[in-house]
Amino acid sequence: MSVRIVKRPDLGVTVVEIAGELDIDSAPAFRECLTRVVRDGGARIVVDARGLWFCDSIGLSSLITTQQACTARGGFLRLAGADEALLRLLLIVGLLDYVTAYASVEAAASGDPAARAYAEHARAAL
Repeated sequence: MSVRIVKRPDLGVTVVEIAGELDIDSAPAFRECLTRVVRDGGARIVVDARGLWFCDSIGLSSLITTQQACTARGGFLRLAGADEALLRLLLIVGLLDYVTAYASVEAAASGDPAARAYAEHARAAL
């Protein structure tokens, strides 16, 4: 797994780019990265998941914990570029409406409800 933090003042968010597998072995490092962003004042986070090819329940818990921390600070955690497998996983475990997913970083940053239609195909696939 690789993680990179990119500040996007033009969008008003911090982007956390993740690639590889987010599982029991890599989740602690990912969680620490997200915690550091929140601790440094980043309450508006977009996780760019275009390079993520696997995520297990431990990885999901990192997203949930960070979403809670961001919400408590008046912000959010949103996903961008999640593949169908991750969208289906979020849907199956009942988190697709909690950790919202968008097609792009820009759409996630704006939070445009129309842009969330991207995630609707995951619902249709079930």
